[in-house]
Formats: sequence, structure tokens, C-alpha cells
Amino acid sequence: MRWRGVNHVEFSVIDYEKSVEFYDKMFGWLGYKSFWTMDIGYHSTYYMARFPFPHSYIGIQPAKTGGKLDHEARATGIHHIAIWAKNRKEVDRFHSDFLTPNAVPVTEAPVEYPVYAPGYYAVFFDDPINGIHWELAHIPAIASPASYMRTIRAWKAAESQHPEWAESQSRKYFRKLPRT
Repeated sequence: MRWRGVNHVEFSVIDYEKSVEFYDKMFGWLGYKSFWTMDIGYHSTYYMARFPFPHSYIGIQPAKTGGKLDHEARATGIHHIAIWAKNRKEVDRFHSDFLTPNAVPVTEAPVEYPVYAPGYYAVFFDDPINGIHWELAHIPAIASPASYMRTIRAWKAAESQHPEWAESQSRKYFRKLPRT
């Protein structure tokens, strides 16, 4: 049953206590619940958006090695993780009422990204302790006709910048994958 998407993601963090403090504030602001903090040979703290219903969750645990991440380096590993916003207003409020007052590094202020999807609106930011790159994104269930037109124009603009593309990328948007 794959209709739910990702089951969970866990991050290893440099300073566990400071990270819990940051993520408690961040996820608390977004309305998440911390449904379990445990120590079974390692510490873990988990956050879920739709507690107690089975849903994807995010966990953190202390790292044993490594340093602060640099998403701009595009090293092997996760580049960023996007979490759902309820609407554009939540993205804007999160930026103005949480990220800015808490001096969280914002890498891209809230803006529409029509090349991603009609009505796609997001803010990108970095966890100030670990460098984990995050995105709070909203995609409307039903986008406006104007949003669809902006997306078509954005795709065409991207294609015009790449004459080496032999065929329209929008035709390759959904690829068939091998089935078992």
C-alpha cells in the first residue's frame, strides 16, 4: 500500500539537545506533535503532522560522526526535505513569524515556482545547527487556470534555454517505470 508515500525519515544531528529545542519550536509552530522520545540504546525524537493516525513522520537522533551539512555542495546524500504547508498564507507566516524572528537561515524567500507544478509556492531554509536543508511547500489541490498558464510558460522557457534537449521535457514529465 504505497498511497501514503514515505513512511518516515530520520536525521542524525550534531547537537541532539539543541536540535530537539530547534525542531520542537519549528514543528510545534507548524502544528506537529512529538509522539515519542525514546532511549533504547540511542536517543530518538519523532514528529508527526497527523498524530495519532498512521502517517509519515520525521525523527532525529544523535550523530556519531560528521559535521554540519552544506546543501550547496550537493554532496552525496539528501539535498533537502520538503514538508507540506496548508496554504500560501502558512508559508508566508512561517517565514515572517518563525524563520525571521528566530534568525533561521533562509536560502530562498517565499515565492511561486511554476516550473515545479501549477501554484507551487515555497520557502527554503537551513537548520541552523546541522545545516539540514528544508522546504515548506504548498501545492493547491485545484490550481487556477492562471497557475497552469504560468507553469506552461515556465516549462517552455526552460526548454528554450536547453537547445540540446531533443524533445519536449513536458512530454517526459511522467516516465514509465519497469514493473515486476
